[in-house]
Amino acid sequence: MRPLLGISLKVLSALAFTLMSAAIRHMSTRYPTGELVFFRSAFALVPLIVWLAARGEFPSAVRTSNVIGHFKRGLIGGCGMFCGFLALTYLPLSEAVAIGYASPLFVVVFAAFLLGETVRVHRWCAVLVGLVGVLIMLSPRLSFGLSGTPSAMTLGAMFGLMGALCSAGATVQVRRLTHRETTGAIVFYFSILTTMFGLATALLGWVMPTWQDAGILIGAGILGGIGQILMTQSFRYAETSTIAPFEYTTMIWAVLLGWFVFGELPSAAVMVGGCIVASAGIFVIWREHRLGLERRRAAEAAPPRVA
Repeated sequence: MRPLLGISLKVLSALAFTLMSAAIRHMSTRYPTGELVFFRSAFALVPLIVWLAARGEFPSAVRTSNVIGHFKRGLIGGCGMFCGFLALTYLPLSEAVAIGYASPLFVVVFAAFLLGETVRVHRWCAVLVGLVGVLIMLSPRLSFGLSGTPSAMTLGAMFGLMGALCSAGATVQVRRLTHRETTGAIVFYFSILTTMFGLATALLGWVMPTWQDAGILIGAGILGGIGQILMTQSFRYAETSTIAPFEYTTMIWAVLLGWFVFGELPSAAVMVGGCIVASAGIFVIWREHRLGLERRRAAEAAPPRVA
């Protein structure tokens, strides 16, 4: 274990994903969401395949016997990607990122009801506190016109929350897949499926990008692939409980990029709510780590079974 290296890779992955989001945010007013999803997914395959080939794991690492499981993950995760990109269309970068922090809280709920995991009072309290933080973030954006139609910011907040829900659902499905599937296969088939979903929207009308915009869109996809590789590698050098809290460094990058690139600063409600949600998420991660240690000690202390 090399925790400092693992943390460094995780922070770099957070930076790569935030740069990707900033590129999508920049392109979102000129290109349809489906086209953005296509570029993000298709060109994420480039660094992934290069990485697997360099490790001597391609194509063996992408062989699978669970096509249906990958399709479920791709469908749920693809919906989350569409919603997340729509949120970036309507919201400042830092707000869209902060709302996404609700995803780990929803994972706890889904794991309890869908996977049958035991969730005790400590984690339920953390989820409730985190949801209060979500409400604080959303409260300034929940406005409707005289006709009852939601404002653009309200739509963005709704899409962001839906994206967090879908991301949590995809995480639960990934947990199921990891029992028998390799990381390479999980990432590969997700990228393939979301590429196909994005490509299908070409029937609704795409916009031919300029050479400069095409470069930015391709760069967004490559950054997404690099971010995925860095994140995967980070877990090889440190435990999940050590690595996971550094996911919240995305807020630092999002605030800096939002300020310098888009001239946006997060509101007080977003900063307060985001801190509450991040604190609740870190507590959930810490609690899961403690429970994992307790289960490991109990398993080691248990007398061996007699055949």
